[in-house]
Amino acid sequence: MKKLIFKKLLYLVGMLLLISFISFFAIHLAPNSFLSAGELNPNITPETIQHLKEVYGLDKPLYLQYLSWLWAMLRLDFGVSFASGKPVIEEIGDRIWVTLGINLISMIITFLLAFYLGIKSAMKEGELFDRVVKNLSLISFSMPSFYLALLLILFFSVNLGIFPIAGLHSLEPKEGIMFYLDMLWHLVLPLFVIVFVSFGTLTQYIRSLTLEILKSDYIFFAKARGVEERRIIKYLILPNLKPPIITLLGLSLPGIVGGSVILESIFSINGMGLLFYQSALARDYPVIMGILIITAFLTLLGNILADLALAKLNPFATP
Repeated sequence: MKKLIFKKLLYLVGMLLLISFISFFAIHLAPNSFLSAGELNPNITPETIQHLKEVYGLDKPLYLQYLSWLWAMLRLDFGVSFASGKPVIEEIGDRIWVTLGINLISMIITFLLAFYLGIKSAMKEGELFDRVVKNLSLISFSMPSFYLALLLILFFSVNLGIFPIAGLHSLEPKEGIMFYLDMLWHLVLPLFVIVFVSFGTLTQYIRSLTLEILKSDYIFFAKARGVEERRIIKYLILPNLKPPIITLLGLSLPGIVGGSVILESIFSINGMGLLFYQSALARDYPVIMGILIITAFLTLLGNILADLALAKLNPFATP
């Protein structure tokens, strides 16, 4: 196990370096920049632009800019935001917990819902419940998240006035438990959108795996002996679902920020997804790179933890 952990850490460092190298050069090769005269200030002079390039180090060759950024990043210094002038680590630190909280809550709800629907659907294959779940799943993975979000805002917020249109808090500040209840009330629609567009694919995946397990001989003999369905699910189906589901959990982390960009923009949630969108529009290189590296780290860490969990479940399969 120690050897596996060491190999995975080497893999993590190598992949982060590769991702940072590709991302840095791809971002800087994009047309326009934060210092473009039309974007920064229509009246700015070429001399001022040159001075700002020297201040931000943008006058150096690209490879020197990358090496300078890499050395600073190794010390957890992602630089200063061009737009706000605040350290990037502060900009991200103020918002990352919002994005992680929303996506982790939605991920837990999605997996619990998909487990229940997928297993129940497989146990009742061909029945009405199974057909309803398959149709809902089809609607789920064919529904664009931005379109569903706009429909919900129009119906529940604009027409009925039940839920807030945007933001995380009401205009009037709340205190104590009401602060968190108010936040939860603002998150009902975003969480519903994330869960609804995510559960369909996962439900059908779990249903497919469960159907394969149900064809096994030990399931046949368990049913022949009169074992209750509840015990079959608990002791025979769920343990066999653990390895593929753990792998899927590790692969779900890349969508934490990527999927948040659109929803946080629509619902005006001040999270990392919205920050990434605003920084991309402004060509705020330090913030973009900071978010990309943190997202890549979380993704790689999730995959490594999934591999270690699988190795723990099946030590004989560990290389």
